[in-house]
Amino acid sequence: MRVSIRSLPSSQHLSKALALSCLLCCTIRRTQGFAFSSNCASRQNNCRRGRPSPATAVDVGRGSRAAEDFRTGYVTIVGSPNVGKSTLMNNMIGDRLSIVTPKAGTTRHRITGIMTGDDFQMIYQDTPGVLTPAYMLHEGMMNFVQEAMGDADAILFVTDLFETEFANTQIFERMLAAGKPIVVAVNKVDLLPSDGKSGDGPERPGLLAASTQKEVGSLKDVLGKWEERLPGATVLPISALEGINTVDLAGELKKHIPEGPPLFGTDVMSDKPQRFFAAEIIREQIFGSFSQEIPYSCEVLLGKFKERMVETVIDATIVVSQESQKGMVIGKKGAKIKEVGIKARVALEEHLGTRVNLRLNVKVDKNWRRKKTSLKEYGYMS
Repeated sequence: MRVSIRSLPSSQHLSKALALSCLLCCTIRRTQGFAFSSNCASRQNNCRRGRPSPATAVDVGRGSRAAEDFRTGYVTIVGSPNVGKSTLMNNMIGDRLSIVTPKAGTTRHRITGIMTGDDFQMIYQDTPGVLTPAYMLHEGMMNFVQEAMGDADAILFVTDLFETEFANTQIFERMLAAGKPIVVAVNKVDLLPSDGKSGDGPERPGLLAASTQKEVGSLKDVLGKWEERLPGATVLPISALEGINTVDLAGELKKHIPEGPPLFGTDVMSDKPQRFFAAEIIREQIFGSFSQEIPYSCEVLLGKFKERMVETVIDATIVVSQESQKGMVIGKKGAKIKEVGIKARVALEEHLGTRVNLRLNVKVDKNWRRKKTSLKEYGYMS
């Protein structure tokens, strides 16, 4: 079944046509030997939507400095599922690149977010939540984590108030053995009551070796625990959601990246193309519209992705792993897929700054999460 979701013309979208044409006028830009397609996520898109520049760019890199004092480096974000890694990266770069849902395991890919200040360029790498693989898709996701740690100049280990142990000891040991500087961000301090106790943890999926329903003591105790487990690491309490201590965190990370020229242009926010983020936005709406196993069994593949002056045309296929799931995703008389399509179109229009004509299709690729051929096709294995 194919469903087409199309928005009506508006003067707001027409007024954005000229700005969009500026992005499309050049097909390739080159900076420091890297080639970037014109549809890569860029800070031009961010400014065009009228969003403010993030505080970190102003507060971390004050004043212009000589070229030899410029710092550029990769910061890999590592942690368990659902501790707030994607929310934190979005906060650090000042825009919403990584999709965020309340469900654990939303991030599947290694996603780059770039923040450039007057005297630094930090290239953040958001990674899937670390888990013990249950099937081949998980193995591909954990390979992304290990590759990103290998490329890192510094590792940003994200935990939260309620995590007492790191479930995948193999990844944890490799992080320690990598010999990279480690900065620990203890997230969700906005949940602390006024007495400074962390209280009862929220319910978690069974992916973490965490004491989720017990009081884990004061913030001082939590920080002390991670200082003991990771000697030499800087441990900072933060709130990715509220932006608490994120400027201090960025300043600490800046100390650990090497001197060198920027690798990306100042307007570039990611090395991923817009069609990647379009697929992720659709997948985000699937996570928000379905429960239990359906979101984890779905993949989104983009066919046509055509950016025009006023309208972007997108053909997308939602892949499910069982025949029974196809009917659930479509819904009675197509109601469920229409719901997903409407929500996705609104989010895509916000992200792209144009009207969107979105066409959704559903197909079955039986047990695709366990098939190497499918995982290669979908970008999870090489």
